Amino acid sequence: MAQDSGEAFDHDVAVVGGGPAGSAAAVFTARYGLETVVFDRGRSSIQQCAVLENYLGFPGGIDAETFYDLMHAHVETADGTVVADLVESVERADGGFRVERQSSDAVTARRVIAATRYGGEYLRGLDDEEAMFETHQYDGQTQEYFDKTYAEADGTTPVEGLFIASPYAETSPQAITAAGQGARVGVGVVEAVRRERGYPESVTDYYDWTRREAELDEEWADRDRWRAFFDEQLPADHGLSADRVEELREREVDRRLDMYVPAEDAEQRAKEGKRRLLEHVDDDLVLEAAREIEDERAENDD
Repeated sequence: MAQDSGEAFDHDVAVVGGGPAGSAAAVFTARYGLETVVFDRGRSSIQQCAVLENYLGFPGGIDAETFYDLMHAHVETADGTVVADLVESVERADGGFRVERQSSDAVTARRVIAATRYGGEYLRGLDDEEAMFETHQYDGQTQEYFDKTYAEADGTTPVEGLFIASPYAETSPQAITAAGQGARVGVGVVEAVRRERGYPESVTDYYDWTRREAELDEEWADRDRWRAFFDEQLPADHGLSADRVEELREREVDRRLDMYVPAEDAEQRAKEGKRRLLEHVDDDLVLEAAREIEDERAENDD
């Protein structure tokens, strides 16, 4: 049971849609430690693609099925959960949301990220003014569509706790663009959580990266230097108690220092990353590559 902002929920974050946008958002929220679940009905638009040939990092292209598996494996590695189920509706409930599913019981979540490219019927009723839908006249009939301009660029909406990663007006249907928007929204959710936990606006900015420990010079290896840095960012009128400032400061110092890893650790993580990729490579291709390597070595030895 997730506990956030004084209320108990099944999850801190529920993501509706397991395509590039939803999966990218979930990786960032899960890595921050928010209990994250992704509901994927298995009908992502990415599955209509035969081979992705323009997604950065795959110079030979990648088939949609393998890409889909890799996305979900990344979510799960980040401690998120992927559930194959269709979300039928999202309703307000006790300071958060109640997510009604097609095949299982409803669950509750403190926040919801909508990341389904097509439509948003499951969100109907969350906005009392129905502002998230717009009407169009087509062939003499009135039709309703989800308003892609409803959310701000960072995914925030007039409904507290509801974020939109897709559909979004400025996001093209290209997978890499959708993933970028999803990541942006995921970071936005993390920053919203930091605000709710008492971090003043000047220190809510969040970035997620890992650096080599060798880059950490003597000055910044000292916890007191990071403490001073945190205090420099605090506004004079932050309104927090001394105990709360100390708690937030130490938590932030821990997070900053944890970004730096020893060379051996970085090397091990790199190897593990490549090993995880191998899990998604056809065994025959792996054996073929191994034979080619052995043949090349034999030729060099001669």
